[in-house]
Amino acid sequence: MAGAIASRMSFSSLKRKQPKTFTVRIVTMDAEMEFNCEMKWKGKDLFDLVCRTLGLRETWFFGLQYTVKDTVAWLKMDKKVLDHDVSKEEPVTFHFLAKFYPENAEEELVQEITQHLFFLQVKKQILDEKVYCPPEASVLLASYAVQAKYGDYDPSVHKRGFLAQEELLPKRVVNLYQMTPEMWEERITAWYAEHRGRARDEAEMEYLKIAQDLEMYGVNYFAIRNKKGTELLLGVDALGLHIYDPENRLTPKISFPWNEIRNISYSDKEFTIKPLDKKIDVFKFNSSKLRVNKLILQLCIGNHDLFMRRRKADSLEVQQMKAQAREEKARKQMERQRLAREKQMREEAERTRDELERRLLQMKEEATMANEALMRSEETADLLAEKAQITEEEAKLLAQKAAEAEQEMQRIKATAIRTEEEKRLMEQKVLEAEVLALKMAEESERRAKEADQLKQDLQEAREAERRAKQKLLEIATKPTYPPMNPIPAPLPPDIPSFNLTGDSLSFDFKDTDMKRLSMEIEKEKVEYMEKSKHLQEQLNELKTEIEALKLKERETALDILHNESSDRGGTGSKHNTIKKPQAQGRRPICI
Repeated sequence: MAGAIASRMSFSSLKRKQPKTFTVRIVTMDAEMEFNCEMKWKGKDLFDLVCRTLGLRETWFFGLQYTVKDTVAWLKMDKKVLDHDVSKEEPVTFHFLAKFYPENAEEELVQEITQHLFFLQVKKQILDEKVYCPPEASVLLASYAVQAKYGDYDPSVHKRGFLAQEELLPKRVVNLYQMTPEMWEERITAWYAEHRGRARDEAEMEYLKIAQDLEMYGVNYFAIRNKKGTELLLGVDALGLHIYDPENRLTPKISFPWNEIRNISYSDKEFTIKPLDKKIDVFKFNSSKLRVNKLILQLCIGNHDLFMRRRKADSLEVQQMKAQAREEKARKQMERQRLAREKQMREEAERTRDELERRLLQMKEEATMANEALMRSEETADLLAEKAQITEEEAKLLAQKAAEAEQEMQRIKATAIRTEEEKRLMEQKVLEAEVLALKMAEESERRAKEADQLKQDLQEAREAERRAKQKLLEIATKPTYPPMNPIPAPLPPDIPSFNLTGDSLSFDFKDTDMKRLSMEIEKEKVEYMEKSKHLQEQLNELKTEIEALKLKERETALDILHNESSDRGGTGSKHNTIKKPQAQGRRPICI
């Protein structure tokens, strides 16, 4: 009895120890994951689990997003997951997205997984037209997206129509011009072919470097009203706060950089921005919902923290990540160089093989032709020999007939002719016999000469036959491959006689190697600045080329604003133009 009671108690205690769980679905830009979470887990527990699963260390850019009554919200790290205003129906769904954007993607994004997630998110925003992108820049970005997906351009593989099923351009751009999909593909492929040699991470980084200069990149827009009740838009991004006209999201009416803001606060639905310069009026505005005010404050605090963090020395963790990234980049660069060398050697070996096969085929054809010439020479020699024999026999017969005619003439002369008539007839026969004998003698002489000529032709034919046999013998004994260099070039592993020792693949990251890599990186930056001018010229050429096909009546308000800004010369980098509206900010703000 006591044993049964103890057994029930241990079972009950074991049952109590098992924590209750619920299912969470995490949707990233290219995958979906499901986790079992404990009921007591806070937002940080779930967020850390997702980051570990992805292998992501640059966690400060990201967050878990969900939607509440058509309003975007982010999971709070210090609050229980189920205490948020989320659907309790399992699985509970969150979207793992970038919450904050870097000022300079190339300098700040260290991990390859971070770059890839940003690339996918920015690309989707451009294609969904949440970020305005000019047509010529859209084509260039599409070419880098193709390079990231398909690798180097190969005409034998990437044939006409290979991009037919790809979504590469915003629908607004496609509808704006009288151009067929084939015409767009041709222009994208022309730039895609120029990106040869870029790895996936390099192509994605080039995409982000171009996209980060778009006016709407990384900006979160919110509908607000000022104290006068005027409808405006508030933009929050990595550089500061911006006030926009609702009809123009490209150019802000005024901007407040983070380093010029003293304080941001809100009370109920009223939001207050206090500039650092006390001479500038405080800017106040209202939003429609308290939840939106909380979201604005979250984004302001996060972007301001990152803004100040960028202007301080890197933490030990970031320094370690950057060092690992440099080593990984160097390793990948060496690996790519090794693969490039192997590919080059493989191509050289294939070219050498093709040349040997071509020369072997050529020599086979020459040998066949020599054999045919030899057979023709032998046949000609046999015919000439037979003809000479026939001519010789004919000459003998003619000589015999000539001798018989001479004997006949002698016999006729010796015959006594009794009458004049017989004598005259006899003289006529003698005369005819003499003429016949003369003709037969000439014919005999001609046949003799012809026989001599045929003997000479026979001798020449036999000489030609001898020369043909000699040439055939030379071809048969000639080497079937060209003389190679004294030191043969190494071949790839799958080519015969190609040996690649393991020593040639080893490398050691020494201080000198890292210094050399740093110098190369600086050199690449200088080269990038030089290429930027060429890139802008290419963009202008494409814009001029497709301008004639534009349908003016299909231009959107953002297209018109972008063109007006371009005419005024205001299409530079966001980082260079952010200070422009500040002159207005020195006066009292009246919006």
